[in-house]
Amino acid sequence: MDAPRIWTTLLAVAVTPDLQTESNTSRPTLLYAAASVVSLVGLADAIYLTVEHVAGRSVKCTIVSGCSEVLSSQYATVAGIPLALVGAAAYFTVFSLATLGAFGYRVAGKLLTLAVALMFVTSLWLVYLQAFVIRAFCQFCLLSALVTFVLTGLVVAIVARESRP
Repeated sequence: MDAPRIWTTLLAVAVTPDLQTESNTSRPTLLYAAASVVSLVGLADAIYLTVEHVAGRSVKCTIVSGCSEVLSSQYATVAGIPLALVGAAAYFTVFSLATLGAFGYRVAGKLLTLAVALMFVTSLWLVYLQAFVIRAFCQFCLLSALVTFVLTGLVVAIVARESRP
């Protein structure tokens, strides 16, 4: 088999949804759907923060009082790109992968696990920075962390369900 045929075959396997059979009827479609919906909350939060950052407006906190300190810190951008924009891209990726996973695309589920794991580690780091370096909290950033932690729980449940015989 030549290289183009191998790639074509691998791509066909990756993008072909699993058909419902007796062995995979426990596929966690509802968990994938829940992950899609939850990721939209994170996406809305991240888009709001990105728009406010690009517009140069100060974000007002209503629950805690550290939004301006956190969002104006050196940690709010990465190489000149608002961290909220990176978050929006991550949440859109999770939404897309979870939606594809709900329709049975195998590779999407694996990529979803990887994406959420990276987001989880990043969220832990960012919460640490807020607590111990910046010493201020942003409610919108904490919402994003909460959304990521919920997504992590959903992905753990998905992996557990899919690994059952």
